[in-house]
Amino acid sequence: MSKNFEGIKPFEKKIWLSSPTMHGEELEYVKEAFDTNWLSTVGKNINECERMVAEYVSCKYAVALSAGTAALHLCVKLAGEKLYGMAKPNEGTLKGHKVFCSDMTFDATVNPVAYEDGEAVFIDTERDTWNMDPVALKKAFEIYPDVKLVVIAHLYGTPGKIDEIRAICKEHGALIVEDAAESLGATYKGVQTGTFGDYNAISFNGNKIITGSSGGMFLTDSKDDFDKVRKWSTQSREDAPWYQHEEVGYNYRMSNIIAGIVRGQINHLDEHIAQKKAIYERYKEGFKDLPVSMNPYDETCSTPNFWLSCMLIDKDAMCKQVRGEKEALYISEKGKSCPTEILEAIQKFNAEGRPIWKPMHMQPIYRNNPFITAKGNGRAVTNAYIDEGEALDVGNDIFERGLCLPSDNKMTPDEQDVIIEIIRRCFDK
Repeated sequence: MSKNFEGIKPFEKKIWLSSPTMHGEELEYVKEAFDTNWLSTVGKNINECERMVAEYVSCKYAVALSAGTAALHLCVKLAGEKLYGMAKPNEGTLKGHKVFCSDMTFDATVNPVAYEDGEAVFIDTERDTWNMDPVALKKAFEIYPDVKLVVIAHLYGTPGKIDEIRAICKEHGALIVEDAAESLGATYKGVQTGTFGDYNAISFNGNKIITGSSGGMFLTDSKDDFDKVRKWSTQSREDAPWYQHEEVGYNYRMSNIIAGIVRGQINHLDEHIAQKKAIYERYKEGFKDLPVSMNPYDETCSTPNFWLSCMLIDKDAMCKQVRGEKEALYISEKGKSCPTEILEAIQKFNAEGRPIWKPMHMQPIYRNNPFITAKGNGRAVTNAYIDEGEALDVGNDIFERGLCLPSDNKMTPDEQDVIIEIIRRCFDK
């Protein structure tokens, strides 16, 4: 271990980025499913799980599904069918159409557009919340005025600029798919995320703020959409005494076992949010004299769920860092650091951090897709013969300078203090 870290011992038990936090009620509901032999995709746990979540977020209907990605897929499919009609069995509902998508997010947000044969157009990020930039979205509609669907995500549990985005979409007659997978329990002007889109999805993946080990939900106020998603998620079986199908369906329903875990977690959501907020505040206090900032949010109109605490290093405090497709190199400098150095340091002490989501427009699979910034087209904008300044790419800048910190709500304050000290020593060398 480097002399710079003398006196610090590795954690005996690993400190995770964000792992499941269980309470005991979950096992009771899982046992109930076993005892009653309701083990498939129907049962009391599913019904209660749907009811409790709908009640918490204040929507009329919820459909429990196998994953947040399944919920997002059916959101996108619903939007495509609403806009362009029922597709052929071998085609997606978005075939031949572009869709505006959040750029700095996990690929589960945007892959459903590809599932439905659409083309994602990535909208750059704004610095105030690290979410979709309304200015860039306006530019995108100027360039592609025929687009009628926007997919937004709330990064790391922080609501985006919802009012501005909704106003722009309304002006252009565009529908919204809201990916609230990371933001369950977060509010914007007192209203829960997962209710602002025309179609909405949340996740219960193993690292989310509450979990079923897997699972997700479709949220809506529309009875018709609720019924359609339930049908699609159970292989689109028609009302006949035999198995009859008139449209493509999916095996997307949540099992009664998974629903039992979620059912036991729901009542602890506010508790988890409070714990996550405390972690965020301790990092903020611990880093107050370092050349860094925490992932931002607008305190005047939003309350995040603080799912992950993230850090952004000031530009002039970045040591030299180069990233390839799979590896990264850096040169250690006194008074400076970089995400790669910090992540390597905390990993040596048995703690888990991660890079910020690599923006979708930079991903190999989507490199040929359009990318729009606040200045307009974000592709091919440098010039070998004329100095036009640095190309605007907010998402890439945050990716280069940012990292996700250990944010597990079972981490003790003393353990977090050690992580803070490790990071401070990355700069003090």
